[in-house]
Amino acid sequence: MKVTMDVDIIEEDDNPMLHRTDVRFEVTHEEATPSRLSVRDSLAAMLNKDASEVVVHELDTKFGMRKTVGYAKVYDSPEYAQDVEQDHMLERNKIVAGEEAEEA
Repeated sequence: MKVTMDVDIIEEDDNPMLHRTDVRFEVTHEEATPSRLSVRDSLAAMLNKDASEVVVHELDTKFGMRKTVGYAKVYDSPEYAQDVEQDHMLERNKIVAGEEAEEA
């Protein structure tokens, strides 16, 4: 089943110290609230980033509405995301550390 949704970026704040951009966005969707991963993939495609560089933190759908407001952090590389983000956020966004991190 293909989920149709439009993603609009409301606000972007650069955060050079943490090598990321904080993004607030709004998703307009036809059916039920889209999954975190489908929103992450759409956002990554829209920003021309790899999905492993985008961490979706919150999705808030008002009851009965077809709009979801969310917040995500877009990193310069997956390594920066893994250094900064908490493990449970990485797991929720299906970002797993590479082999080199496990050997260290």
